Amino acid sequence: MTDRAILASYAHPDDEQGITGTLLRYGRQGVRTGLICATRGEMGEIADPALATAATLGQVRERELRAAAAKAEIGQLWFLDYRDSGMVGTPGNQDPVAFINADSHEAVGRIVRIIRAFQPQVILTFDPSGGYGHPDHLAIHRWTTAAFHAAGDPAQYPEAGPAWAPARLYYSSIPRSALRRVFAEMPPIEGNNPFRNVDPETLGMPDELITNVVDVAEFTDLKFESLRLHATQMDPNSAFARIPQETMRAWRSKESFALAAGTPLPPGAAPDDLFAGLP
Repeated sequence: MTDRAILASYAHPDDEQGITGTLLRYGRQGVRTGLICATRGEMGEIADPALATAATLGQVRERELRAAAAKAEIGQLWFLDYRDSGMVGTPGNQDPVAFINADSHEAVGRIVRIIRAFQPQVILTFDPSGGYGHPDHLAIHRWTTAAFHAAGDPAQYPEAGPAWAPARLYYSSIPRSALRRVFAEMPPIEGNNPFRNVDPETLGMPDELITNVVDVAEFTDLKFESLRLHATQMDPNSAFARIPQETMRAWRSKESFALAAGTPLPPGAAPDDLFAGLP
């Protein structure tokens, strides 16, 4: 078998939680696994003030991601060293060093350099909605997509190393049908309910656009262990914490993807094989 590698590209520590099962599965099959994180999540919440301060949160979340990535057996981890932009409409969006205000050519170039060094056949990133529209999620989606196409072109970013053309770009997403089930089973939430005005039909992707579903049920417990290592983000009173455990387990037992660019899937390909038909 050709030396195979899969690279995930996301914005913040804990964003990788949607694809840890897939990386675990491939890693145990001998595939090299890697993760890009654009920022250190400096503008995130702090579930317990004993864990971090606003000044130390980025450092703490980097440690959390390194521990979570090790638990998920991710082989290599890179930070792009940008500043978290914060949620949409917050003051952090205006910070000139925020990820969303980065020079696009430079940001794409940093990702291209990693792609050419790591040489993955498969790249994963957010779908066009960014999951729920976070500005940094949209930016990493946009710039990873651009880097996928640029990495194989020797005329682009010649300083970033010899050209390498990855074979497939997938957008990780959640099928709308799964979101409907989660919303239907979510208990009433009093007070600050972030889902109060959220229409599940605006999140994830329509089921018919999903091309691949990877069954990661055997790794569900490991996925939860990895998730809990992002302790600063584990608010026990959050809306997500109130989703029934059996619903969360079912949700996290499958990871869904839409083939966005690259080599088409061969007819009859197994839906859980992101490398189907590749050398």
